[in-house]
Amino acid sequence: MTALEPRVSSASTGATSASGAATESSGATESAASRPKPVSVSVVIPVRDDAEALANCLAALRSQSLEPLEVIVVDNDSTDDTSEVARRYGARVVFESSPGIGVASAAGYDAARGDIIARLDADSIPSTHWVATIVSTFDRLENVAAITGPARFTDGPRWLRSPAAAVYLGSYFVITATALGHVPLFGSNLALRRRVWQLVRDDVHIHDSLTHDDLDLSFHVGVSHSVRLVRALRTGISIRPLSDGKGGLRWRRGLHTVVLHWPHDLPWLRIARRALLRARRLVAPRG
Repeated sequence: MTALEPRVSSASTGATSASGAATESSGATESAASRPKPVSVSVVIPVRDDAEALANCLAALRSQSLEPLEVIVVDNDSTDDTSEVARRYGARVVFESSPGIGVASAAGYDAARGDIIARLDADSIPSTHWVATIVSTFDRLENVAAITGPARFTDGPRWLRSPAAAVYLGSYFVITATALGHVPLFGSNLALRRRVWQLVRDDVHIHDSLTHDDLDLSFHVGVSHSVRLVRALRTGISIRPLSDGKGGLRWRRGLHTVVLHWPHDLPWLRIARRALLRARRLVAPRG
């Protein structure tokens, strides 16, 4: 080194390094702070005397690639060990003595703390990435209020499972979509934003025992909010709807729910209202 070359002291170098590190650390902190927080998910499962199926459902939730914020089991006045099974798997138990899946589901939705309320039935077996799919979908699609997905049968004769599921679920989606004017929500596999539930909570017919609860929810959510079918959101369900002798009752509930919303919610009127709402949103000034 010549006499004209300045000497950089180790103290000066250290200070510079420390300053640089502090700047990088500050930048990383600001970046982390500005990054949106992923949505949290509360899983709600209404149950009445279905402890064995519930255990399988909760085991599948325990194996999720992304853990939900909480799992809420609504014990709808069960006489079996539903509550004990729920606690064994770490779920929070909410008791609802009034009979009916609509009332029980609403009790769970009201108790949920997550940004997203996800719904399963006791016989649902969610795929490993079910919660992760919910989170990524709502993070990506900010304007979507609710999502639903397909299902497959997990029991019954193997040769019958795929065609039976195609007929059973296909007819539900086609018929109800025709009545609604949009994709319906399927109770064994759905999720909606908690703030949207709070908006429609007082309008749903939870105390009407003949109401098809997920179809009723579809009527109230879908008229002014976006509902999407997400094919990656998959669950398994029992084939028992085809063999439990309650098929006629299910059709009655579906028809009752549709007629309950007529004439105000006739399909073409709903489609017109949805189109008008979208148009207003497009021309509304953005703040």
